[in-house]
Amino acid sequence: MKKVLYTLVVILLGGAVVMLGVGYLQLRQDLAGAQSLLEAKKRDDKSLLFLQMFIKQVIKSKTEVSFDTRLKLENAVRELNDAVILAQWKKFVDSTSEVEAQANVKDLLDMLVDKIILGGKR
Repeated sequence: MKKVLYTLVVILLGGAVVMLGVGYLQLRQDLAGAQSLLEAKKRDDKSLLFLQMFIKQVIKSKTEVSFDTRLKLENAVRELNDAVILAQWKKFVDSTSEVEAQANVKDLLDMLVDKIILGGKR
């Protein structure tokens, strides 16, 4: 009788260990998904912050953009860690005419919106 009881306890404990292991793996998977979403949110927040700053301080500006503002924008665009957007930013900054600058800024804004909507997948 004791042998049957011990066997039953071992089976129950083994089942509990398996259940805990499965639960642990599920929680790890959920955590990885949550971390991925958090990183995407941080990336989108940086993009939105740059976009907001650009609209307020460049597009809506009635005067020439100051050096400090340009520096802040440059730092913000670098924080995005996106080589394509940085290259487009440089094209905009290096524009030689107003028409060229307008075309480059349209492309830059389009890229930023795509980055936010598509989650950085281009």
